[in-house]
Amino acid sequence: MIARYTRPEMTALWSEAAQFQAWLDVEIAAARAWAEAVPGSIPLADVETLERDAALPEADWPVFVARIAEIEEATRHDVVAFTRALSERLGPEKKWVHYGLTSSDVVDTAWSLRLTRASALILAQLDALTAVVARRAGEHKRTLMMGRTHGVHAEPTSFGLVLALYHAELLRQRARFVDAAEGVRVGKLSGAVGTFAHTPPGVEARACELLGLVPDPIATQVIQRDRHAHFVSVIAGIGATLEKMAVEVRHLQRSEVREAEEAFGKGQKGSSAMPHKRNPVASENVTGIARLLRGYATVALENVALWHERDISHSSAERVILPDATTALHYALHRMTTILDGLVVFADRMRANLDATHGLYNSQRVMLALVEKGLSREAAYDLVQPRAMAAWETGQSFQDLVVKTEAIGQHLTEGEINALFDPAFHLRHVDVLFERAGL
Repeated sequence: MIARYTRPEMTALWSEAAQFQAWLDVEIAAARAWAEAVPGSIPLADVETLERDAALPEADWPVFVARIAEIEEATRHDVVAFTRALSERLGPEKKWVHYGLTSSDVVDTAWSLRLTRASALILAQLDALTAVVARRAGEHKRTLMMGRTHGVHAEPTSFGLVLALYHAELLRQRARFVDAAEGVRVGKLSGAVGTFAHTPPGVEARACELLGLVPDPIATQVIQRDRHAHFVSVIAGIGATLEKMAVEVRHLQRSEVREAEEAFGKGQKGSSAMPHKRNPVASENVTGIARLLRGYATVALENVALWHERDISHSSAERVILPDATTALHYALHRMTTILDGLVVFADRMRANLDATHGLYNSQRVMLALVEKGLSREAAYDLVQPRAMAAWETGQSFQDLVVKTEAIGQHLTEGEINALFDPAFHLRHVDVLFERAGL
């Protein structure tokens, strides 16, 4: 992922040095697991020496990474290059490096380590966004605004209810993500085709325990990619929720609507040509990232079907999509948190837009009131619709037109009609909805 769309903590996690550190963590855990799970195999003293000598000071990592790259030029195999570069730093205990393992034992288990760490960063940012949504929902619990269907005025809602909906959806996405992250928190040290021919299951179990993973119940040479496909698909789903929120902000910031807008900082510029512009650029950025995430999900699904016990058609793709998907989602979550935290809400403009259609949003209330007075639904509808269309086409007050309609007045008093036009009616169950949304 390009630096523009990364956060520092995720950048560090997906660095080349972090990759080799994860590989090293797996190699050391495997050696210790042999010593502890299979008495008489690897001497514990050799494991302790390996742990000591393999621990690189931070200043040595650039040299170590460069040496791996140099060896790979000749071997054309990154894991072989890694183990040889590591062995150069060790004494006789180097013979236990990669003992009984195949490359994917190390690479796939290391993927799981880093995906688990990335998941913790994503989960923390998802929780931060959810907290901001909850706070802003509470602030605007009863801030009336027009609800729209098909982009057209429907009936009143509140901006707090719009945010409460997002809160409930974020909670669902959190549950999905926790499940998906648990699905990739697996290790695999079962050898070339997954039969444990050269490394017993007890070594895998102990190594996974040391690494904070659980053993994959059954694998081939690789951990099966349905796990990763589910993980990336959930990431794409969270991206879709972020896009949903971003599109709403973009709509509300349109000049014709102007019910809310992204915070506009001192010194910020909206356009190189038009000094007046204040554009929803952050929300548009989130929308674009959501498109990327959906693309990564497609690739992850295509990685599931490998030849026989494995091929490496998935390898090049996931070296891109796994770091990029986690990094892009983490960034987008942070950006949406910032957007909603600083979102400027124009409550007066919301009320003005609510009134812009001359009270037409009360058409259902008038119709239902007539039904309650004994009219059939069809008859009530046919009484109300012509007055609604007249208000729409002429700009007259729908309330006045209803009051002046003798056929309606035969069933409803003027006082009863006026009471039907109180917008607070639409928020009478707002507390129940907030509770249902987890607020």
